[in-house]
Amino acid sequence: MCTCSGTTRGKIYDLVMQGKDFEAISQWTGVNTGCSGCEWDISEFVKALQQQMPNK
Repeated sequence: MCTCSGTTRGKIYDLVMQGKDFEAISQWTGVNTGCSGCEWDISEFVKALQQQMPNK
């Protein structure tokens, strides 16, 4: 999903399942720190996954 950092959709999925939000994922992987072209796609993907997660 992020060409600049080489971060895949699968990696982002795993981090969301661990409870990470967009900001934490950005810090953890470097997404959205290069050209920022991935910001919308990744933030929407994270939001969609978070909405599917059961409340704890």
